[in-house]
Amino acid sequence: MAQEDADEQVAIIDETGTVVGSAPRAVMRRDNLPHIVVAVLVRDPAGRIYVHRRTSTKDVFPGMHDCFAAGCLQAGEEPAEAAAREAAEELGVVAVPLTPLLRMRYADAATRHVCHAFTVTWDGPVTHQPDEVAWGDWMTPQELRSRLADPAWPFVPDGRALVERWFAAGCP
Repeated sequence: MAQEDADEQVAIIDETGTVVGSAPRAVMRRDNLPHIVVAVLVRDPAGRIYVHRRTSTKDVFPGMHDCFAAGCLQAGEEPAEAAAREAAEELGVVAVPLTPLLRMRYADAATRHVCHAFTVTWDGPVTHQPDEVAWGDWMTPQELRSRLADPAWPFVPDGRALVERWFAAGCP
C-alpha cells in the first residue's frame, strides 16, 4: 500500500484485546478506536537497528523518527502476517523469519492499541516506501539510546515506549 488508505478496514478490539470488528482507518483515527498494531524491529547481523523518519504525510506522528516498521492489523489478518507485510512494504525486508519480541498495550490522545512486536535480522538492501519513509540509517543500540535521551529529537511516542521496554528487558 503506497499511502495509508482512509478506507482500509482496520481490526478493532475490545478492552481485552480481542478483535470485535473492523472500521475504516479514517474512522479509527478520527474516533481513536482501539486496534491492533504490528511492529518489526529490523537489525543487521552486527546487531545495529534500522531507524527511519516517517514522511510528513503519515496519518499519525508525521515526520517523526521510529525504529519499527509498523502498521495496523487489517481485518482478517494475523499479527505475523501483518508484520511481514509491513516490513516488506516500508523497508523492502522480505522472506526472513519473524521472531516475536513482545506484546504491549499503548494509549495516548492520538492512538490506542495493542502492539505485537517482532524482530528480524536483515543483511540485504533497505528499500524505502517513499510515501511512508523519508530517511533511514543503521544505529547501534547505544546510538539509539543516546538519541532517545535528547528530548528535541522527534520520535514516535508509541515506538519510544516499545523500544524503551525492550531496552529495560535487557536487549542485546
